[in-house]
Amino acid sequence: MIQHFHFKPLFENNLLPGWAISFYYKQQLYKAEYKKDGGIVWLGDKPTDEDKPSVEKMIHELMLFHVYD
Repeated sequence: MIQHFHFKPLFENNLLPGWAISFYYKQQLYKAEYKKDGGIVWLGDKPTDEDKPSVEKMIHELMLFHVYD
């Protein structure tokens, strides 16, 4: 489960899409950029290949809820 999920726009002009995201997963801090097409660019550590699909799914759901509601 993702904990302490935070996001903020990458640009001062909120009309430009793109967000900086950070969260904890399995007690590890992760940071990434969430692109307008739903792509995720990991900054630093990234989830294991085993965890990555479920983590990305949770991120998409959180972004849909918080940004695209």
